[in-house]
Amino acid sequence: MPTQEFEGKSLEEAIQNACDAFHLPQEQLDIEILSKGSSGIFGIVGARKARIRATPKETPLDAASQRAKEVLAEILKYVDVPTVVEAEVREECVYLNIVSNGSGLLIGKRGKTLNALQYLVNKIVSREMGKNVPIVVDTENYRSKREGSLTELALQLSEKVKKSRRPLTTGPMNAQDRRIIHLALKEDQDVRTKSKGEGTMRRVVIYPVKKSKGHSSSVAEAKTSA
Repeated sequence: MPTQEFEGKSLEEAIQNACDAFHLPQEQLDIEILSKGSSGIFGIVGARKARIRATPKETPLDAASQRAKEVLAEILKYVDVPTVVEAEVREECVYLNIVSNGSGLLIGKRGKTLNALQYLVNKIVSREMGKNVPIVVDTENYRSKREGSLTELALQLSEKVKKSRRPLTTGPMNAQDRRIIHLALKEDQDVRTKSKGEGTMRRVVIYPVKKSKGHSSSVAEAKTSA
């Protein structure tokens, strides 16, 4: 964690300056008082500013982020391409980005290799931390590109279902991909989604919503767990 020194006319001002710089409340900072300062004579002669040293406290998620980075880097030593792992915490989740000129190999067919790496890191870190830690492993912005293509697929299938009034089924998908399909159609009042199947053969079925008198559309099933 970065450590910085801050000054202020008073100790309170120096601490506030630290909070503003780190965008954190005082409770999340380790503060060492270097000088309490002095108002001097008549507040002019011999006046000295208060000075502190502040460091953001490490949160459990920060610790998980560092450990996840180490675990992934260790696994990637067995891959015959140069890699660098970057880690950051966003929205209560650990994001690991692999920088490499061999991203195609790391992603694999339909992201299978990347998903396997993510699964391994999640299992190892969650076991060591004693609780489930959400970790996403990505490279070359694959996750957002994949989300975009799956969202487009969901919308296309939805339109076909509306026209034919018959359900359609996706191909086998992992939990993360199924969730994208469910979320893409969650607000669509004319269709509902549901996951079916077992294990690696689990798919998403998109159904047309039946119309009836006094019908009030409900998409509760669109939120079905992937």
